[in-house]
Amino acid sequence: MEYYKIDNSNSLELFKKIGSDATGSKIMSKKTDSHLLYIKNMNVGAGNILKQDALSVGADLAVPMGTILAKDKYIDAILMGTTKQFEQLSKKELAQPFGLKGLAKELKSFVKTKKFPTKIMGIINANDDSFFSKSRFCGQSAIDATLQMIDDGANIIDIGAVSSRPGSVEVSPKEELTRIKPICDAIKQNKLYEKAIFSIDSYTPSVIEYALKSGFKIVNDITGLQNDEVAKITAKYDASIVIMHMQKDPSTMQDNPNYENIIIDIDNFFKQRIQKAQEFGIKDIILDIGIGFGKTLEHNLTLLKNMEHFKHFGCEILIGASRKSMIDKIVPSSTEQRLPGTLAIHLDSIKKGASIVRCHDVKEHYQAVKVQEAIEQSLPF
Repeated sequence: MEYYKIDNSNSLELFKKIGSDATGSKIMSKKTDSHLLYIKNMNVGAGNILKQDALSVGADLAVPMGTILAKDKYIDAILMGTTKQFEQLSKKELAQPFGLKGLAKELKSFVKTKKFPTKIMGIINANDDSFFSKSRFCGQSAIDATLQMIDDGANIIDIGAVSSRPGSVEVSPKEELTRIKPICDAIKQNKLYEKAIFSIDSYTPSVIEYALKSGFKIVNDITGLQNDEVAKITAKYDASIVIMHMQKDPSTMQDNPNYENIIIDIDNFFKQRIQKAQEFGIKDIILDIGIGFGKTLEHNLTLLKNMEHFKHFGCEILIGASRKSMIDKIVPSSTEQRLPGTLAIHLDSIKKGASIVRCHDVKEHYQAVKVQEAIEQSLPF
């Protein structure tokens, strides 16, 4: 008899390979995926009930000492179990008090998440102020760079005419439109929207509408739909929206950013803005946690570590850490030297649920993503 430990990320295919029954394979695959769910401010009564219910299905709940004696009215706890066990608990807790009905309704969303194919979004900055000088283009050079990115493997091209780097200077809507207009015109005239999806990186209604009229399909709004007009225009053209989280604005966002709990705070932000988008009639929503936008290094690392949490919304997740200063804070490096750190962040984010990678270096990302996909799709025997 011989044996060795194997990767379980492709368990369904493994069961099929050894000849397991198809129906049984689907059931067993749910037993291979394990989850940890942090539950904050739970009523101690709910904690004691959930502990027993979890144990009854083979899962468990880590609680503070003294919970069984109800020493504190509210506790934090960690629920652990497989997909199958979470599904069983989601049914059990529907009949329980102390807010457990609400938990029951949420449990499934944390384990039944949609898988999206990875897409590479190339960055074109039509300004002279963006933090990475090699991403700055204007006029024909922007079109040439766009075509090169498409050849290099970009699925989406994100074009913006205003810098959002920390401390950047605000630009008037008229100036922003002046910068972006010739690029939009060239894209429309040459039907480049047939070669790739185009995204407008703006929160200015007039600029967004001009781009959408020119064949753009995505609105990348760093204010996360703060402006109702942006929501109206996005819905009008049936475009997708990128809702990004940012604390304060680009000129002040890095002035002592602070959160009570960054995961919960951003989760609540997304809930509110997703609801707003849907109320305006926007159908396709993409979420961006906003690396570097009102976050310290520790905030950024916490978000990257826990990115999988945001999959429960059922939306695509965009990651955009390309050459950002957080890399320099880990390993001192200039903007030009941060490609390796960028690739490390982006590849890890894909494993944690990101499906759109916004980057400056399309060719390098395309190769890295394809190699990672080949590894993940292979079977261990």
